[in-house]
Amino acid sequence: MTDHDDDLELVEESAPASQEEALEAENQQLKDQVLRTMAELENYRKRAEREREEAAKYAITGFARDLLSASDNLRRALESVPEDHGDPEALLKSLLEGVSITEKELLGALTKHGVEKVEPLGAPFDHNLHQAMFEVEDHDQAPGTVVHVMQPGYRLHGRLLRPALVGVAKVKEVEKKD
Repeated sequence: MTDHDDDLELVEESAPASQEEALEAENQQLKDQVLRTMAELENYRKRAEREREEAAKYAITGFARDLLSASDNLRRALESVPEDHGDPEALLKSLLEGVSITEKELLGALTKHGVEKVEPLGAPFDHNLHQAMFEVEDHDQAPGTVVHVMQPGYRLHGRLLRPALVGVAKVKEVEKKD
């Protein structure tokens, strides 16, 4: 062997070692990237969960804020009633007016947030929107028509919150002849 052959052997022996070292370094770099990505994903998952919990917890903030003014007005109406009142008719008229205004404000707040009243009077009974509480003979209405509303129903963005409690017209019974 010549000196030149000895040099080639050294290069060949060192080449696999440096290639192996390069692969090890690349492997370590990829492991680090995977670990960082996994940590970032875990942090993202935790942050998203925290934000979801906060959104659910505080989703009704605007709604509650709007209802507070109606509550304040009810309190003012109650506090406006003097213990020693001289004119009961004027007092009653004033109280009635205050409660009426407060009801309008409350219904406005509900409407603002997508709550709509179900107005079933005169409409055909719909088991998806109404709950029949009783039946009554009514000669002016077709059977199955809502003739009395005990309690209105409400929907939130089209989804039923509470059914209307109603009385429904029934078929009049034919008198039996003996």
